[in-house]
Amino acid sequence: MTTTDARAGSASQAPGKTGGAGSDKTKASRPTIFVKELSRRARKRLLRHFLALDSGDRLLRFGSVLSDDLLSRYVENIDFSRDTVFGVYDRKLRLLGVGHLAFAPREALPSVSASTTKERVAEFGVSVAASARGMGVGSRLFERAAIRCRNVDIDTLYMHCLSSNKVMMHIAKKAGMAIHRDYGEADAYLKLPPANPASMLQEAVQEQVATLDYTVKANLRAALKWLSSLPGIKRD
Repeated sequence: MTTTDARAGSASQAPGKTGGAGSDKTKASRPTIFVKELSRRARKRLLRHFLALDSGDRLLRFGSVLSDDLLSRYVENIDFSRDTVFGVYDRKLRLLGVGHLAFAPREALPSVSASTTKERVAEFGVSVAASARGMGVGSRLFERAAIRCRNVDIDTLYMHCLSSNKVMMHIAKKAGMAIHRDYGEADAYLKLPPANPASMLQEAVQEQVATLDYTVKANLRAALKWLSSLPGIKRD
């Protein structure tokens, strides 16, 4: 089951734009968000992230309330050689947010195929842990996915979700996506410009910084685990 199979939605809320000093203070207090590309070695953390979603979040993310068994099957069947999965880690290496960018032949999505001359299109799905709401994690994951699409010669990014999913609607409108609503569901499309040296460099730098952030967190976690094993040392 890929993102195209399990229709994409979101379990996160990115805040809207508001004016005034209060808004500036809120933005200044937000932690920096690093988006890292995930590999098949992250399957266990991915599964823990999805299992932690409640029924409402699962409905928004997948369009239906998937059982734990179906979520396990979904994670196990992610094809990392074809699709791209992004994640945002906290200091304990728990996934706060996950973005799944599924690539498919344009014929696989008839509603999108007419809007592109490229051989492939991409569908994006995102989920964010309850503890990370309002931090902009969903928007950052979407921005990273859009850059990847540009750099792999895809000009149409697609999202499908429930019309009641205010979060995805916010992300779509913020990105300037064309939105079509029908029978309680919504399709959103974003036309992307072609890649250029700036987009290539931007993606490379973002991945390098995210990898460095992950390495620092992993080393610190290992050090704390070692310290906690010493006699008389308690770990918080």
